[in-house]
Amino acid sequence: MKKKETYAQAMERLEQIVRQIDNGDLDIDELAANIKEAKQIIAACTEKLTQVDKEVEILLSDGQ
Repeated sequence: MKKKETYAQAMERLEQIVRQIDNGDLDIDELAANIKEAKQIIAACTEKLTQVDKEVEILLSDGQ
């Protein structure tokens, strides 16, 4: 996930990659590059979700 890319944009790109793989639209070189990109997007999105989850926990616990 690029620095200025939103979570929604990253997920959209990930879905695009999955569609290309499912459709067989990629040659072997593109396939490898896209799988690598997909792994990076998944890692970044997971990190973002973890961060947001922690922030929400803090916000909810402050209200009690």
